[in-house]
Amino acid sequence: MIKSMTGFGKGEFSDGKRNITVEIKTVNHRYCDITVKMPRRYSFAEDKIKNAVKEVVRRGKVDVSIMVENIADDDINVQLNTPVAKQYYDNLKELANTFGLEDKITLQFLATLPDVMRSVPDASDEEEITNALLAPVREAAKRLDEMRTIEGAKLAEDLEMRSGLIRDITAKIAERAPMVEKNYAEKLKERISELVEGSITIPEDRILLEAAIFADKSNITEELVRLDSHLIQLNSIIAKSNQPDGKKLDFLVQEMNREANTIGSKANDIEITNLMLGIKAEVEKIREQVQNIE
Repeated sequence: MIKSMTGFGKGEFSDGKRNITVEIKTVNHRYCDITVKMPRRYSFAEDKIKNAVKEVVRRGKVDVSIMVENIADDDINVQLNTPVAKQYYDNLKELANTFGLEDKITLQFLATLPDVMRSVPDASDEEEITNALLAPVREAAKRLDEMRTIEGAKLAEDLEMRSGLIRDITAKIAERAPMVEKNYAEKLKERISELVEGSITIPEDRILLEAAIFADKSNITEELVRLDSHLIQLNSIIAKSNQPDGKKLDFLVQEMNREANTIGSKANDIEITNLMLGIKAEVEKIREQVQNIE
């Protein structure tokens, strides 16, 4: 089953010490790119959080947002960073002396400066906190996966429908193609007659030879076969996919577009050209949808 790269999942967890809410959003991306936003004091758990997300998401731009509400006093420790505070104080005193300022440096001001006071989890609780964080992360990832699977099913349905439309059009082209040589021969004969005005008799076999040369140059059988083969592969991947196949599908769409362009340039027939425009329109819609597939 193919999956969409776009989705959202939310997970919540509470253990009596903290309430944790996790939201995961994903959008299209060539690779698996995971960004985790959470309080800095829990950064020790970031790698494990990313690994938990990778169990579900294998391709896409992933934003993981983690919000932690501490409801117990013993969940964190507030630490004073005295060396940092002293450097702030010394630098501020030097600044005051340099510019002749008399403003006093207060305790309240020093305490608000970055990294003077830091809230950090107790090191002995890292494993417990990591497990607490992973619980809602896995729940959010599960719900994200469910949403991406549902969206993937819709994408698969649309791709199969458009594949069917293209095969219908190619059938009409295959039916029309044999008539192109005959029409060319008739038009060639009429044109020659107009030019020579009956003063010269052109051998019939010469006209047929020219028509045969034209038919050889404008033969699109090989391209139609390859295009149909690409459509078969497309449907097979959609039906049997159990891994990220977006890049493979993207390559197939490029090949389909290549065959469509070749058919349009070789056919030399307005009706086939018009039919080919319909194929190119459907291929472009498939290409847009494939960009959303993991």
